[in-house]
Amino acid sequence: MNILVTGAAGFIGSHVAKKLVEEGHKVIGIDNFNDYYSVQLKRDRVSNIVPEGTPVIEGDILDQKLLDDLAKEHSFDTIIHLAAQAGVRYSLENPDAYIQTNVQGTNNIFELARKHDIPKVIYASSSSVYGGNVKIPFKETDSVDSPVSIYAATKKANELQAQAYHALYGTTMIGLRFFTVYGPWGRPDMALDIFSRKMSKGEPIPVFNGGDMARGFTYIDDIAAGVVSCIGYEPENGTDIFNLSTENMVKLTDYISLIEKHMGITAKKDLLPMQKGDVKITYADISHAKEKLSYDPQYDVDKGIKNFALWFKEYYHFK
Repeated sequence: MNILVTGAAGFIGSHVAKKLVEEGHKVIGIDNFNDYYSVQLKRDRVSNIVPEGTPVIEGDILDQKLLDDLAKEHSFDTIIHLAAQAGVRYSLENPDAYIQTNVQGTNNIFELARKHDIPKVIYASSSSVYGGNVKIPFKETDSVDSPVSIYAATKKANELQAQAYHALYGTTMIGLRFFTVYGPWGRPDMALDIFSRKMSKGEPIPVFNGGDMARGFTYIDDIAAGVVSCIGYEPENGTDIFNLSTENMVKLTDYISLIEKHMGITAKKDLLPMQKGDVKITYADISHAKEKLSYDPQYDVDKGIKNFALWFKEYYHFK
């Protein structure tokens, strides 16, 4: 297939592009290489992860003419839409960036599919849509009407946009709720990278809610496999939403202990209160993805952090 991958220089996007090419698909990537975090890291992902010969065009999903030109040139069979302004905490400071990229940008992608008769869009949602839900594990049929951050609200909006575009125009829409993705080449604003950098400098790590938190930490290779498995899936009703996560919830304190183990450093901890927009627990029921996508996560958090630590020490020249 000819597949457009948006956000192809991103953490998830670069790994998805690699997996797609390995499975024989032709990929055209697009990324705006914005400076929310290190642009060099994004370029290094393209150089080291995205297979040679796979173009990653520097451009923005807000540029409708660019998108139209790409669709005319390449006749895409599917769009995998992963471009987004990420980060729950940053959305408290700069909500406009989230509305523009995540809502308007996503609408541009859905409109692109409509105008150019691209039959399927696989798009990134987020575990953050579950907001302050107290019933765990989170299931796709649970209510997601109480977001606690602007980021979460934009991702819920994307799911509603997808439903409307399918109802109006028949585009197959598959939404993926990612749960705390981690691993080599990860985002510097995520806990694993923040903790590792601070620990390597002898600085205290910020531990919110005194460490009384838990997450469904999900390794990047498992996420990439889950995304790519959607290529061959046709929902009965034309739309579907999946949790992509590990099967196990891990306490933040245990996560930190594993980072200490594999980094070879004892962390100094700065115990802090819960931040606005954050949630205490994310934990997914993945039975739907197992049944429909044959999704089968392979990495436990010990193995995943070990792989991350090896990469971190090499990439950042830390010994």
